[in-house]
Amino acid sequence: MTRVASSPPHADRYDVALIGSGLAGGILGTVLARNGVRVLLLDATTHPRFAVGESTIPYTSAMAEVIAERYGVPEVGALASFAGVRSRISPMCGQKRNFGFVHHEVGRAPRHDRVNQEVIPEYQGTETHLFRQDVDAYFFHLAVRCGAEPRLNTRITGIETDADRGVVCRSDRGEEFRAAYVVDSSGFRSPVAQAFGLRDEPTRARAHSRSLFTHMIGVEPFDDMAAARACDPLVPWHQGTLHHVFDGGWLWVIPFDNYKGAPNPLCSVGLTLDERVFPPGTLAGQQEFDAFLRRFPRIAEQFRTAKAVRPWVSTGRLQYSAHQTVGDRYCLTAHAAGFIDALYSRGMTNTLEVVNSLAWRLIRAVEEDDWSTERFAYVDRLQQGLFDVHDDLVYSSFVGFRDYALWNAVTRVWKATSILTTMTAQKALRDFRRDRDEGALLALESDHHPGLPGPFGADVSRLLVFTRELCAAVEAGALPAQEAAATLFTHLRNAEFLPPPLELGVPENRMSEATADVVARITEWGRTRAPEQVRALFV
Repeated sequence: MTRVASSPPHADRYDVALIGSGLAGGILGTVLARNGVRVLLLDATTHPRFAVGESTIPYTSAMAEVIAERYGVPEVGALASFAGVRSRISPMCGQKRNFGFVHHEVGRAPRHDRVNQEVIPEYQGTETHLFRQDVDAYFFHLAVRCGAEPRLNTRITGIETDADRGVVCRSDRGEEFRAAYVVDSSGFRSPVAQAFGLRDEPTRARAHSRSLFTHMIGVEPFDDMAAARACDPLVPWHQGTLHHVFDGGWLWVIPFDNYKGAPNPLCSVGLTLDERVFPPGTLAGQQEFDAFLRRFPRIAEQFRTAKAVRPWVSTGRLQYSAHQTVGDRYCLTAHAAGFIDALYSRGMTNTLEVVNSLAWRLIRAVEEDDWSTERFAYVDRLQQGLFDVHDDLVYSSFVGFRDYALWNAVTRVWKATSILTTMTAQKALRDFRRDRDEGALLALESDHHPGLPGPFGADVSRLLVFTRELCAAVEAGALPAQEAAATLFTHLRNAEFLPPPLELGVPENRMSEATADVVARITEWGRTRAPEQVRALFV
């Protein structure tokens, strides 16, 4: 990315005001400041601070590398592997060698044939459990070192924008901050969303869930529990993100102490429930968690010595959305734009996708002094597309939790979205590294299927809709869950765009790893037998 000269140094004027200095604000602030943009970084609180959204996925890593290469910020590239995070950002983070899913029924031990695991090959670089208070603080401080001006403990309560003159942000202390453009990555109580009435009421999300979460000490590895010994994972459950799934919800276990010499004894734990089935009551967080464990004694074994080290956070319904995320002189990003659920760890990935597409537009806007809304219109389409993709996955998964056969099928749809988009980003990055042609990265911006880049976009979009409609029929009582599962597996087996070596249409393929042999067979298929529009990925 070509650096641009900063705007004239007016004492009261910035190019971009960023509201929120969490992961999104810190990384975007770093990218912009490194590329000569005059950045004001505003936040209502300080660092370090507690945050969830702690598990990376291969697509997260691919997008981190894209941003690092495109914008000249190798520090972001450290997010692409556990080794990079541990050595360059914080040793308090944990490793992630697998996605683990164990299906439970009330009062029963889990069955060996009702577990799923997706192993992340070590040769690809192990993913990470991010200790967010360290990681967010690192990128906030990096943004400041790169030139962003910080204003912490500054709560923005008023926003005014003018298509010709820019933005005025007002704090609760009466301060005024002026910029050409404002990006809000603060969260649900987004000042920009409130100022312009951008929230959908009600949200368009189909998914329904609420959550309670904390950090704990003394959480025992599930591998050591009697209930787990028959499940026979490819790698230990504790070396990854473990999901206990059941009718009505799921529970995450994200350890930070899961490698030799780990200095952080904590474990992130969160219980996510369909709030229509389990409405919030009067119980405090620990009491509700204990009541849940009494219903699932095999899960409870893992927590027999566990203690929360910070107060539980209990939420209402998690889902919210915005009918518009881009307007005259403003953009909502990350959790200011909307939220679905922590399931599948897509939050950070979505954030990095948006940073990648928004940053170059902001840099060019400074260079050309053109802040027209049309310049940023794609970013809105991207964010709405990302929201809908995740909503379809989470909605279908919660329906699937009712019956293992259906859940087993829905996991394959998640794999399709994750694996194919990761392959697309990795291909774009290879091409960019080879030719330094930014067109390779612009190809990730799909106007036809925002949020699903590359030649698989249309096919994956249709697969998501097909899955959602099947699950809606199950939820309505119009279709038995096992019949829906059989239909979905048949559809997956017949999908020509899915690489056969992945065996996504094989119900028995519950434990999988993209070994070197599997990758070689996928590459051979891609170059010789894949549909024509897909073959470009394998050149």
